[in-house]
Amino acid sequence: MSEKVEALVEGGKASAGPPLGPALGPMGVNIGEVINQINEKTKDFEGMKVPVTVIIDGKDFKIKVGTPPISAMIKKEANIEKLSSHPKEEKVADIKIEQVIKIAKNKRDSMNTVDMKSCVRQIVGSCVSCGILVEGKDPKEVLKEIDDGKYHDKIIHEKTELSTEELKELEEEKNKLAEERKEHMEEMKKKATEIMNQMKGKDRKAIISKLNEEEITKEIIDELLPKEEEAKDVKVTEEKK
Repeated sequence: MSEKVEALVEGGKASAGPPLGPALGPMGVNIGEVINQINEKTKDFEGMKVPVTVIIDGKDFKIKVGTPPISAMIKKEANIEKLSSHPKEEKVADIKIEQVIKIAKNKRDSMNTVDMKSCVRQIVGSCVSCGILVEGKDPKEVLKEIDDGKYHDKIIHEKTELSTEELKELEEEKNKLAEERKEHMEEMKKKATEIMNQMKGKDRKAIISKLNEEEITKEIIDELLPKEEEAKDVKVTEEKK
């Protein structure tokens, strides 16, 4: 009768320590060999958490590797710390079709289709909600281009490599988008401050409602408008003075 050990490990960096080591210890398998195989199978997911299952039958074992969420893989390919909280207004990075194909190849086994074109379309679709451009364009535009056959050869041949020049272009685009986001955030802060000054003394919920109506992000609202508990503390302090 086989037994299973399931764990979440960092891609390519599993070790004999917790959580795997202590769980595998009583099983009688070669822990070092198991770890080596896991790291080999997960090396493409470096920097991401990967679900792995070790199926043990006596001294024999088999390793099944899951995949990180598509959003985590997009974030890694885009080389950014966080995705956009407001993808309609805020684009945070750009990726090439080759990077989309790379993600699709890694996710194909867990998708509901093995057709590479369909897999690529799903990844591009996910970029819409992540605030990620594809080939410097809105992902919806790229979906139409895929249907029109623009990337047919790259998808069929599963091209995933990028040139040094292309990588440089992506880094420049990312920095440009970061600068645009910074400017956009400053504009929204200015707008939010004006609204708050105009509504000074009014109910906090009414102010938040107006800020939401003007599409001010939650991030800025939380930064500029104290939470109710904080506001009460400030009021009490002022009264004591």
